[in-house]
Amino acid sequence: MDNGLSRRTFLGVLGTTGFGAGLGSSAFGADKGAHLPGKAGKAAMTSRGSGRSPVRLAGGKVIQPQRELPVFRETDVLVVGGGPSGVAAAVAARRTGAKVTLVERYGCFGGLWTGGLVLKLPGVCYGKKQVTMGLCEEILQKLDKMDNAVIERNPGEQPTTDAEATKYVLSEMIREAGVDVYLHSWGVDAIMDGNVVKGAVFESKTGRFAVLAKMVIDASGDGDIFSIAGAPYEHRKHGVGLVCRIGNMDKIDQTKAKQAKKPPRGIGLPTPIPDINWVNMGGPESDCVDINDLTRLEMDHRRQIWRQMDKLRKTPGYEKVYLVEVASQLGVRISRVLTGMKQVTFKGAKAGQKFSDVIGVGGELNPGDPFFEIPFGALVPRKVENILAVGRCASAGPVIMEPMRCIPCSLVTGHAAGVASALAVQNGCLCRDVEIPKLQKHLREQGAYLG
Repeated sequence: MDNGLSRRTFLGVLGTTGFGAGLGSSAFGADKGAHLPGKAGKAAMTSRGSGRSPVRLAGGKVIQPQRELPVFRETDVLVVGGGPSGVAAAVAARRTGAKVTLVERYGCFGGLWTGGLVLKLPGVCYGKKQVTMGLCEEILQKLDKMDNAVIERNPGEQPTTDAEATKYVLSEMIREAGVDVYLHSWGVDAIMDGNVVKGAVFESKTGRFAVLAKMVIDASGDGDIFSIAGAPYEHRKHGVGLVCRIGNMDKIDQTKAKQAKKPPRGIGLPTPIPDINWVNMGGPESDCVDINDLTRLEMDHRRQIWRQMDKLRKTPGYEKVYLVEVASQLGVRISRVLTGMKQVTFKGAKAGQKFSDVIGVGGELNPGDPFFEIPFGALVPRKVENILAVGRCASAGPVIMEPMRCIPCSLVTGHAAGVASALAVQNGCLCRDVEIPKLQKHLREQGAYLG
């Protein structure tokens, strides 16, 4: 991307002038052609009551009154969550012919890939062969064409992407596909008709609202919708970290650094932006759906990052290294995992297990890791109908979940769920009854690799 101002120089200018300078100018004005669910007009400035029924305190108990919820949209496929799996699901479903609505709790797409600054894509390859294709490869090819957006794209390497470039690419793919979007809206409930999911309820600054759908894809990362709907699941704990980026890596005085008693820890790995590294954090095993744990971790990790930076800057040669940013999202790795019709297991992977309903494959995190197939049944609940689980919630054993929860496999499961949901709507059948050969045919036509 050669427009006379490189991304690195642009970031430097912002660092000099301040982010507030000039942001109200037309150079950063809103795109009038943006695909939005609605446009604000003069009526938006009118003072009026909210129309909501407040919660009452009665006899020492907090009572939520029964009320009718506004239905903001009726759609074929509703995707709850705009992380890698959610974006892949929404784009794939739309390209397969369905009307799609995507609802995301944050203000950008990409989940932990972008907001969480988890920039590396382990598992894209198996040995020297790239096995995560389809939408994953399409995204990477778009990043290839941008300045300072992706590195490590040689055969057998694990690509590292830039968060801001990825946010932009995902947003543009959603726009181009014609997906209806609501950001800043948190999925809080399932809409049920017997054991069939008919949509979801969301909380937002506008108020609580409903979206009705023929098919729902839970891409929340925590099984927020399928768990409420009654689908069986496992509640697991895992290490929770907080990623950051540090800068001036090119200004490390290597001569002075050799004088340090111990090489400093926590300096991270290179990113597409020269002289900036991203630093991962393991973190303690925690309950990722407990707000007490999440609150404590958020505050403790931020303190730890600053203390580590202070220690690093006191190390000879590292005086000019600085903290660029801390991720806006905690590094949650596992919480609720679907008990699906089928399960991916490490034992099965080691044995070379094959699935007739394969919808994608997983690569290796480390040399020697087993190659494994991902079955459609790993996305399908055993009891509840017309909802699929994708991303780190798909049905997988604890060991094989390590590659399954990463970005490449999340893109694979999201891609498959989107196509399957669109086919279910077109054929008027339950999602579990989608014709597997037809699903696999569509996935291959969209560039997916099934082994």
